[in-house]
Amino acid sequence: MSEKSMQLYDLMIRKGYPEDFTRLICAEMNTDFTAERMISYVSYGKHRLEDIADEMLAIKDFREKIKNKHISEHAQASLNDIYRNINET
Repeated sequence: MSEKSMQLYDLMIRKGYPEDFTRLICAEMNTDFTAERMISYVSYGKHRLEDIADEMLAIKDFREKIKNKHISEHAQASLNDIYRNINET
């Protein structure tokens, strides 16, 4: 677990969430980015388990969209370089 995931684990345990559920959430929130977003969500109030699971899925979906956007931008930049090099020769 990352340091942020461990912080999330400690926070959720202190707030009284079941250990098995907390462990599962933290395993999925395994990057600093995802763990920080979940820490922000969990910090404010006591949420139902269903709501935390929904937030976890939303965070994972958002991270996937960002990752795909970066991949697409890199691919487009590579194509632009190829086209530029073709025109220069």
